Amino acid sequence: MRVISFCTRFHAPSSIRFSIVCHNHPQTHSSCYFRHDNHQMEPCELSANTVIAHPRALTDKMTLIRDAGPSKFQVIADFDATLTRYRVNGLRGRQTSHGLLQQGDAYYDAKRQALYDHYHPLEISPVIPIDEKTKLMEEWWGKTHELLIEGGLTYDAIKKSVANSSIAFREGVSELFEFLEKKEIPVLIFSAGLADVIEEVLRQNLDRTFKNVKIVSNRMVFNDDGQLVSFKGKLIHVLNKNEHALDMAAPLHDRLGVDIGEEDEENVNMKERRNVLLMGDHLGDLRMSDGLDYETRISIGFLNDNIEKSLESYRESFDLVYLNDAPMWGALELVSRLFSTEAS
Repeated sequence: MRVISFCTRFHAPSSIRFSIVCHNHPQTHSSCYFRHDNHQMEPCELSANTVIAHPRALTDKMTLIRDAGPSKFQVIADFDATLTRYRVNGLRGRQTSHGLLQQGDAYYDAKRQALYDHYHPLEISPVIPIDEKTKLMEEWWGKTHELLIEGGLTYDAIKKSVANSSIAFREGVSELFEFLEKKEIPVLIFSAGLADVIEEVLRQNLDRTFKNVKIVSNRMVFNDDGQLVSFKGKLIHVLNKNEHALDMAAPLHDRLGVDIGEEDEENVNMKERRNVLLMGDHLGDLRMSDGLDYETRISIGFLNDNIEKSLESYRESFDLVYLNDAPMWGALELVSRLFSTEAS
């Protein structure tokens, strides 16, 4: 196993090109600098945050993807605790796309919490067979959606819930999206949560929208008064969020509550992009690419908690593992090395 250090804090303006130069020492820590366009070197704060179990295999995958070019490449990312931070201000709250949502009715919020308290232990149980657990997850999500409709959820309540939440993106997410957009590389955000909530989180927390970003998640249908009346398409839960659900993918809406329709032809073309960067925070997220007949896949795992207990399984399952709620600069550096047309 190879452990290399990585920067835990660096605010990089999107207009500045940078590269990472690391000088490894026998210890797990190393000196690291960001190089700007003016070639000045700035030190950054370090911690041993990156684990690469098989460096040669990763290098071989990078070569294959680079040779095929950006037109054959796409990014598939989980949302909660992958694009977003696991902890905010040192605290782990239920700041997921489901957990942050307040309907504006304490009775229905309490009933959804009761469902969570009942079904979540079943979700993480290691003894329940997968077929049985799948049915339980369908029950949970179905009942939750019914409560959201019955309780009269509005998209104004979604806006307010997001504004009042402490959900936050990892540093570097916006810069990663911008780089991929310039290279015309699509980003699929897969989530068992709520597409409309995720979109509002993106709108309120990133400085701009990105035409290359699409959501694969449970999408709401609102009436003319802005009230939730149904859900569109198939139900997506934690055990079926993979590219079999690609027909539900849609680009970001200009504003909450607007249905812009499907883009079937574009989704078909995305299935031809058979080189993948996959990012998730659970081993189960590796299944997000199951429906894609991919040729080469690089997987990044964010191990945010229980590191000592889980590191062995993560390092053998993912090509790279970022520890301790690490920022997104590592993923940005990876795709920059794959497709940069500028001199480093």
